[in-house]
Amino acid sequence: MPINLTVILKSKTESIETLKSHLLDLVQKTKKETACLQYDLHQSDQEPNTFIFHEVWENQSGLDHHNQQPYIQSFFQDAKLYLQETPIVYKTNKLF
Repeated sequence: MPINLTVILKSKTESIETLKSHLLDLVQKTKKETACLQYDLHQSDQEPNTFIFHEVWENQSGLDHHNQQPYIQSFFQDAKLYLQETPIVYKTNKLF
């Protein structure tokens, strides 16, 4: 069963471009993962420090494997310097 996630990240004002660069790198690496069905990154027009991922994973096992990747672990360790707050993760069920 596919796993749908929406992840919201808010950068510190002075770190918008740095965080954006790191997030774009994550997109490039993550889209190569077999279980990744969709991994779209958006940036808010109204709040440029707000980034939103829309993710679809083949299954929970694939998502778990993704979360254990060294580049993901490294990102979340380093991102503490750039994030204004803890990322918000919504796991959802697609209705239509």
